[in-house]
Amino acid sequence: MALELSERVRTFGAGSSRIADLPDLAEIQKSSFKWFIEEGLAEELRAFSPIKDYTGRLELHFLTNYNFEDHTEPNKPKTPEDARALDASYTKKLRIQMRLVNREMGEIKEQEIYVGDIPMMTDRGTFIINGAERVIVSQIVRSPGIYYKREVDTNGKRTFSATLIPNRGAWLKFETDVNDIIYVKIDKNRKLPATTLLRALGYSDSEMEGIFRHKEFLKKTLDKDSNKTREDSLIEVYRKLRPGDPPSVAGGQSILDSRFFDDKRYDLGRVGRYKLNKKLSLSVPEAQRTLTREDIVAAVDYLIGLHYDEGHVDDIDHLGNRRIRSVGELLQNQFRIGLTRLERIVRERMTLQDADTLTPANLLNTKPLVAAIREFFGSSQLSQFMDQTNPLAELTHKRRLSALGPGGLSRERAGFAVRDIHPSHYGRICPVETPEGPNAGLIGSLATHARVNAYGFIETPYRRVEGGLVTDQIHYLTADEEDNFRVAPGDAPVNDDGTFVHPLVPVRYRAEFIETGPEQVDYVGVSPIQIVSVGTALIPFLEHDDANRALMGSNMQRQSVPLVRTERPLVTTGIERQSARDSGMVIVADVEGVAEYVSATSIHVRTKDKRLVKYRLSKFQRSNQDTCLNQKPILRVGDHCKPGDVIADGAATNSGELSVGRNLLVAFMPWEGYNFEDAILISQRLVFEDVLTSIHIEKLEIDARSTKLGPEEITREVPNVSEESLRHLDENGIVRIGSRVYPDDILVGKITPKGESEHPPEEKLLRAIFGEKARDVRDNSLRVPHGEGGRVVDVKVFDREKGDELPPVANKVVRVYIAQKRKVSVGDKVAGRHGNKGIVAKILPTEDMPFLPDGTPVDIVLNPLGVPSRMNVGQTFETLLGLAAMLTNQRYEVPPFDEMYEKEASSMTVHREVVKGKAMTGFDWIGDDGKVTLYDGRSGDAFENPVSVGKIYMMKLVHLVDDKIHARSTGPYSLVTQQPLGGKAQFGGQRLGEMECWALEAFGAGYSLQEMLTIKSDDVNGRSKAYESIVKGENLRRPGIPESFKVLVRELQSIGLDVSVAKRTREGQEVEVDLMTEVEEVRPRGLRRLSPFGEIGLESELAELSRQTAIPASAVATADPDELVEDGDNEVVGDSYEGVVDVLTPSIPIVEALIGAIEAPDFSVDVDSEPEDLIDDSDEA
Repeated sequence: MALELSERVRTFGAGSSRIADLPDLAEIQKSSFKWFIEEGLAEELRAFSPIKDYTGRLELHFLTNYNFEDHTEPNKPKTPEDARALDASYTKKLRIQMRLVNREMGEIKEQEIYVGDIPMMTDRGTFIINGAERVIVSQIVRSPGIYYKREVDTNGKRTFSATLIPNRGAWLKFETDVNDIIYVKIDKNRKLPATTLLRALGYSDSEMEGIFRHKEFLKKTLDKDSNKTREDSLIEVYRKLRPGDPPSVAGGQSILDSRFFDDKRYDLGRVGRYKLNKKLSLSVPEAQRTLTREDIVAAVDYLIGLHYDEGHVDDIDHLGNRRIRSVGELLQNQFRIGLTRLERIVRERMTLQDADTLTPANLLNTKPLVAAIREFFGSSQLSQFMDQTNPLAELTHKRRLSALGPGGLSRERAGFAVRDIHPSHYGRICPVETPEGPNAGLIGSLATHARVNAYGFIETPYRRVEGGLVTDQIHYLTADEEDNFRVAPGDAPVNDDGTFVHPLVPVRYRAEFIETGPEQVDYVGVSPIQIVSVGTALIPFLEHDDANRALMGSNMQRQSVPLVRTERPLVTTGIERQSARDSGMVIVADVEGVAEYVSATSIHVRTKDKRLVKYRLSKFQRSNQDTCLNQKPILRVGDHCKPGDVIADGAATNSGELSVGRNLLVAFMPWEGYNFEDAILISQRLVFEDVLTSIHIEKLEIDARSTKLGPEEITREVPNVSEESLRHLDENGIVRIGSRVYPDDILVGKITPKGESEHPPEEKLLRAIFGEKARDVRDNSLRVPHGEGGRVVDVKVFDREKGDELPPVANKVVRVYIAQKRKVSVGDKVAGRHGNKGIVAKILPTEDMPFLPDGTPVDIVLNPLGVPSRMNVGQTFETLLGLAAMLTNQRYEVPPFDEMYEKEASSMTVHREVVKGKAMTGFDWIGDDGKVTLYDGRSGDAFENPVSVGKIYMMKLVHLVDDKIHARSTGPYSLVTQQPLGGKAQFGGQRLGEMECWALEAFGAGYSLQEMLTIKSDDVNGRSKAYESIVKGENLRRPGIPESFKVLVRELQSIGLDVSVAKRTREGQEVEVDLMTEVEEVRPRGLRRLSPFGEIGLESELAELSRQTAIPASAVATADPDELVEDGDNEVVGDSYEGVVDVLTPSIPIVEALIGAIEAPDFSVDVDSEPEDLIDDSDEA
């Protein structure tokens, strides 16, 4: 059945012309950065210019003719590709023209000054910082402006408040109380009557009565206000804002001026001024960024009007009141922070240095400015390591909107209202795509057709409707503007002549959903997918899936790994091509011409004017997520291309279309319990034919540093290592490209000098003869980690001596790239596009899989019970249309929300196509419902009931079992508790916690439990003895005392409780045991060692260590020093495959033990568990 597929068939060809073309999907990033370079930077320079000294003698002007230059130094990257290769940042030099004016002398000095390196955006909308691609996520924040709020108290009395929020500066809040008195709060200080502020601003009582519409309401506040003159009011304002300082009229005036009318301290911003003018119907010019007296009067007047039901209160979750801060604005803010620091330094230097010899260059110290920018890219919450798993992941990351970050919300404080879907999100923010978990609703995705306007508000396009006729005029509306119109959805059925099909059209008006006649409709949506994001719009039959599952589907498409053999989906939605093109992972032609030369690494296109344009393809590059980025040419020699054509495929694209999975033949039926609870049964064909095989490239690196005892050295001469281990290394001790390596193989040989002690005479003689060769060095080589391995595909060596830029401590850095080919295996996570995910539970030989009557075995068997309760019925539609695609040898494009074309459109189409395919092939064994009688591959018998069979697009996700599987026999232990560490990264064990202990107790498995709590965990001597016994094949001895018990005893002793441990002899006497000396006796002689304090006995060493580290002496370890690891809270632990399993036992909080000790004279402590287990058994037998 593997025929070459024809082009896609649109299931509904006719009405598709109504669907508008998508805009450039990465535009939000590119246009914003372009604005910063062209305008944002100049705006900030203008705001800070001039910087004057304290006497006003000197002025430093920033002129707005600045330029960005490429680097000319040989080791500085000039292109994004160079930056990736050198692990450097892709930046350009910023030079600014400065003018220093000396007012006294009347002289002017001009200079162009190099300010620093500013990271530049690549054509893909990303930044390269230290060799890694990063994305600046757009932030969605509350817009500056004025917000009115209504509150109703228990008696039903309404009060109103108004909050004036600037871009930066003091907040101003007006509120009314139950007695209708208006108060004002400045920056959350104590409140004072609003009339006091108005009087301080210069309004008399008579003027106030004249400028407000409802003067009788204001009269109550005037009567309540004790200050009757302007001077009293200014003194009162000063008293409230600076309590404790002696008040004065001049002080009151200056504090008011600086708080609200000084553009250095107060800035409404362009948006704030726009919102304020709009809300209060003012006509203050946009350049006026501070408050005016009129603003304050209008704000109070509107507040009074609300009591008379004039005007309306605001909804802070409405998108008219939330705006987007994209890259450009975030960078501009950061630049302002840098310039503020710079300004202080310049002022100081103006004062301290001689004015005659000053030049702009020696006034400026540009470090703070560069540091502010670098800090933003390196550590801001909004500067994120780009998700590069596949093209969709990259595209979605650039379109992400986050409410978190500086100046935004925090996860803990965000309530339900902020996270919820709001009617104004329609066509602006996707209602489906958001993370699961604590960030749900705080991180969203821009809808497909949305764009951000100059003020930062999201706009969405609509077609104008005039007199009931849909026109071709497209208008972009913000959420505020849209509230005044009646808007029909994008899937409202429309005839070819532009009239609506139905006499009543559903519309949205002011956040309400109503039905109205076609004449009343003002606008209609441009496309049914305009309400969702790109990730969601890629789900076919989206309208038949429950939103929770669609959310999982959108999120999981981003996690799918690029496969070695890509395949376009048989059932598509039509935006796969544009998603791939705008992601930046494919190569797009920017000229018209003919391909003259095509190879795996480059494409040369000859244009009409005989120019030769060369495109370089990247081969087997490692992505941020360790997947493989490889480009393959689509163009052949002689082919014609035009601007915008995809000429080379990237990862997870095929023929320029997004292809993140494979079309697999699926059967919905249970199979021997192997697909119970979301497990999945797959055929061995998927392994043998590399259907779900992906390539992963891992980066390992090592650096040679300078130590106190001498420099580390990268060499092949590694001590105490067999020649076998060095087989892959070249003469410099670095692995050869092309070597196949396995766990624990040496990749880079490195030796570190060891502390040298006084040498015996024979060694001195050897040194004299052989020179330095016999010196003390330690093997610190880079080895392949556990469970890794593969083919070395690249090695990069950076050397300080050759002029490479390296971190301060390193002299040489070697990076080794290892590629692995990973076939699908048991434990891998696979998923469809409808949130139907599962883990591969069994890989069955192809001949045992259920097969169709024509002998075709199915590829994958899914559990039918996974569909009804999850309500993602879209997968069954996809399966059946996939079956039709397989029969008719076509691909289908299914627009979402297809009810706009006909009633029950999806099921009618699917049914029609299956019947058509059945007729074309003559396969009469397919039922009209698309069900098939399958045969058991093992016995050849037919299954009892017909089964739904078809093609479904399945993806292999990045959660691969090879990265998660982990086992340990022995390994590192925590220094304090002596328990094994936790986690794969620490090579830790599995925790045996409180509940696991109960489970073993419930089964009465006493010996297993004792072993787990002692020799597999923190019985220091017992575990080494047990290991020895296993190696020698002897019986295990009785476990000893766990370290955690000793820690407990020492903790209790340390707070002054006399706790001792006694041992009952055979004669029945109780003899006190000193746990610590017992350790000393049992301790193997070889472990008396040179400590940092010279050769000393255990007791004094423990005392010294505990003094230094503030750890109870009992807690200091007694095992092999190389195995002691200091770790934080990360103590969990032990899977096993051979030898001893390491198990962690929980420690006991000291206070609980104390309470037990005080309450019960005879108390027993269950050392293996949590505080709830401290029991008083004095009354029990």
